[in-house]
Amino acid sequence: MVQSVVPRLVLVLCCCLGFLEPGWGRGEETAHTSEWRLATFRCDVTPPINGRHPLIWLVPVKEVETPLEARGVVLDDGHSRYVLCAVDWCGLCNSSYRQFQEKIASALGVPPSHVAVQTVHQHTAPYTNGDAQKILDQAGATLPYVDFAFMEAVTDKLAAEVKAAIQRLEPFNEVGFGSAIVEQVASNRRAWTPEGKLVVRYSACKDPQIRALPEGLIDPYVRTVTFARDGKPLVRLHYYATHPQSFYGDPRASADVPGFARSRLEQEENVMQIYFTGCAGNITMGKYNDGTREAREQLVERLYRAMSEASKNTRYERVHRLNWRVEPFCPIPRSDSGYTEADLRARVSQKDLDPVQRIRAAGGLAFLARAKQPFFAQLLEINDGAILNLPGECFVEYQLYAQSLRPNRFVAVAAYGDLAPGYICTAKAYEEGGYEPTATFLDPKSEEVLKNVIAKLLQN
Repeated sequence: MVQSVVPRLVLVLCCCLGFLEPGWGRGEETAHTSEWRLATFRCDVTPPINGRHPLIWLVPVKEVETPLEARGVVLDDGHSRYVLCAVDWCGLCNSSYRQFQEKIASALGVPPSHVAVQTVHQHTAPYTNGDAQKILDQAGATLPYVDFAFMEAVTDKLAAEVKAAIQRLEPFNEVGFGSAIVEQVASNRRAWTPEGKLVVRYSACKDPQIRALPEGLIDPYVRTVTFARDGKPLVRLHYYATHPQSFYGDPRASADVPGFARSRLEQEENVMQIYFTGCAGNITMGKYNDGTREAREQLVERLYRAMSEASKNTRYERVHRLNWRVEPFCPIPRSDSGYTEADLRARVSQKDLDPVQRIRAAGGLAFLARAKQPFFAQLLEINDGAILNLPGECFVEYQLYAQSLRPNRFVAVAAYGDLAPGYICTAKAYEEGGYEPTATFLDPKSEEVLKNVIAKLLQN
């Protein structure tokens, strides 16, 4: 017993302190080289209509408005390869996240630490936690939340696309950074009335009085990174912080607002466009969206215009440095009433409880079961620009904090990596109340943990 436990404890400690294999918690930097190459890939990851794999929670797929895609870029520096991949799913948690990450890594022959998978977080797409499904199965809950056969097939399909992309690697020698203000799209979900009352402004807000409340704290910029060769763009990566959905709850699979915007720009430029959602845990389109088709069309137009402007504003420079770094960290699980293992297990077993609440509780148990296994923040530096990839549904404050550490440099942030923790709120939010602190499995002290990781990556 002791012999089997001690090595595992040592492994966990090494993970949390960054002493694992090369690439975990280590920087890998390439100076000037003529070997920089890239390849893009895309893969349809839409669950089948009337299949066993639902959209968010238990919503069945009855219609495909637009395909859901995994889009990404492989960067090859002549020594190793790195991947930035955006998936049109609501979320990937625990082993389901690792399944995507590890299949891509295996296709390239690199460690999983070299692969950053982020979901775009549309709510017209799957939110998948295979570990939660296993807990539900063990409890005898007949809730068809995850189709494991589909997960195996879709990740195999994605891995095949990534492997095929290797044959298309082409040189790049320039990187471009651009930005533009996005007008009337994002707003803070945590809205305050003149009387000082906190109200929730959901993504589709039909209450005109709540829509009329101030926009609140947001990051108004879309930030665009372009990899190019001799002035010719090869791929553009766009980063913007807002919940991306204009609607949800019906059986339409859809890439929604960012999907329409990127497709329009892609058709115009004939350049691959990849969209990443930033730290948008407390950011929605609710102030500017009443849930109508007309409102969605306006949101698409505004986001598209900003993405197009950021692309046109892009300033190119020769690539002279590429640096990939990873930092492991262990966020602190909460243990207050309602979130203990006993509380969560009781909800999973409560047959008359709303099925979504049982699934959420199973997700909490899955998080507690892996709480000492680290999450990872990944940083890609190209020249003086940086792309930070984070797990969880982070509040926008973390994105603004990251940018404050390099105030005169380009910093883009993508959240929604491994979503096992749920929301990563600020400590202050727990005191204020509201929706998000009820939908996280983390202790308020986790703010300090994550900020320390961000600072370690960006201040080094």
